Amino acid sequence: MADEKLFDKIIITDSLSEIASEKMEGYLAHALCLAGSMEFDFNGKHFTFGRHDLMIVRKGGLVDNMRISDDFRVMVIYINSGFVEHCTPQSNYGMKGQLALFMNPVMKLNEAQFALCLQDFQGVRYRYETTGFVFYEESIRCAVQLMILDFFDFHAYNYGEDSITPQYAAVMNKFFALLDSGVYREHREVTYYASELCITPKYLSEICKKVSGHSANFWINRYTSLDISRQLRDKSLTFVQISDMFHFSSPGYFSRYVQNNLGMSPSDYRE
Repeated sequence: MADEKLFDKIIITDSLSEIASEKMEGYLAHALCLAGSMEFDFNGKHFTFGRHDLMIVRKGGLVDNMRISDDFRVMVIYINSGFVEHCTPQSNYGMKGQLALFMNPVMKLNEAQFALCLQDFQGVRYRYETTGFVFYEESIRCAVQLMILDFFDFHAYNYGEDSITPQYAAVMNKFFALLDSGVYREHREVTYYASELCITPKYLSEICKKVSGHSANFWINRYTSLDISRQLRDKSLTFVQISDMFHFSSPGYFSRYVQNNLGMSPSDYRE
């Protein structure tokens, strides 16, 4: 019998209209462009998602200013992050892919890769819809795992296959789990995260630099700045309220932080 709870873990659709909605919070969006294109902003940068491109977005709330062409067609599979982690093969390559996709969620596929990716999407959809299968959930897990393995292969083909040690991967996974929890609203010191991970600040920064090419402080400020930018777009919130939300010692310090990390004052950014 089909596990009814599985229908909350996977959502298959032909639209990206809800990618940034609260409904999709906690889901990873996997999208394959079949035709047309979509312009959008993500993580403070502008991207184009075009025909035969694969897009994987872990934090849909960072997607903004979507502009879709009239002929845009897409296949989308939203998968609950916990279910994805359960299906992800035991490989440290996933951490490298996660970091790369945070900086650029769009992968350009060649014709062979696109055909394989389309087959993967159709395979997940087929298994999802075949609810009478005795081993229903197991079959979906296998289909999702195969799709993820192909994603790893696409990424390795396009960007190289540098390995990450299990120790480094474990530290980075825990570090990003802390950031994903939102503790950066109160804690923005590398020493705090190092203490939580039971390592030295120097070691945490060295690992971050080797794995991602950026320091631990970069990632802390990146998460903080992106969250602040979302709050600034909400005009119902005053600057003092946002400053308090992020535990800044004063509105003046908050303003300087925004100027340094977003390149403009809070008032200019809101305009």
